[in-house]
Amino acid sequence: MGEYVSKGAIKVLEVIGISEESFDDAVAQAVAKAAETIDGITGVEVTNQTGRVKDGKVTQYHATVKLAFAVK
Repeated sequence: MGEYVSKGAIKVLEVIGISEESFDDAVAQAVAKAAETIDGITGVEVTNQTGRVKDGKVTQYHATVKLAFAVK
């Protein structure tokens, strides 16, 4: 299937990406890591952003995302 699914079904999976750089990188990490085992990811929705703080500084960024891909 291509990028657009006109018929069939789409599965949605929730994962949390983690980065020490930024929220954007946490999203990219989630997509990249999931793509190692899931073929054909066609969409991403960021549902939550959280982080860890140490000594008044953000030390880790977490992005909860929903990934969409066609059911084969």
